[in-house]
Amino acid sequence: MFRAIALFLMFIAGPVFAAPNGTVRVIDADTIDVGGTRVRLFGIDAPEMGQPCRADGREWDCGAWTRDAVRNRFEGSYARCESRDTDRYGRVVAQCSVDGQDMGQLIVYSGMAWAFRRYSESYDLDEKAAAVAGRGLWAVDVQMPSDFRAAQVADDPAPDRNCAIKGNISSGGRIYHVPGQEHYTRTRINPANGERWFCSRAEAEAAGWRAARR
Repeated sequence: MFRAIALFLMFIAGPVFAAPNGTVRVIDADTIDVGGTRVRLFGIDAPEMGQPCRADGREWDCGAWTRDAVRNRFEGSYARCESRDTDRYGRVVAQCSVDGQDMGQLIVYSGMAWAFRRYSESYDLDEKAAAVAGRGLWAVDVQMPSDFRAAQVADDPAPDRNCAIKGNISSGGRIYHVPGQEHYTRTRINPANGERWFCSRAEAEAAGWRAARR
């Protein structure tokens, strides 16, 4: 009887998401691998790879710039994460800390990402502090990531917004890219060459595609 009640309580409590802990490998300024698990940092949004930054007549890759800053700070560190959700691409959405310091908070405070207020107000004051000090992204001309992503989708739209995984064919074979990966925005899909869109990682792998490394 008690076991049945416990199982019922577990069911109504909703899904339980794994809380990854382990060594950090930085993918971009808001996405990391923790002990081999892909994690989207909760409450922050950073420039995409290939998204331009401009200042003083110069232009550079804002996604690579912010990624390198986060990599210099956290790569190889040990992180403890508190899972919040999983996104539609199978990534764990989590708040992670290194040496007791919230990674998302430090990244936003340093000006390498924005507070993602659509999901959380947790880092609102940290973003404002970065803006007042003119740190990082607040010292350059850069589009908000959501606007940049929308423009990329308009330029290379998926047939279904829920099926946004790109199945690319190149000299390296059949490789799929999910949103947030390093080469996602610059990858173009040409159905005439046998390339296609997928709705899930499982669908892509069943069709013979393998995941991009970054």
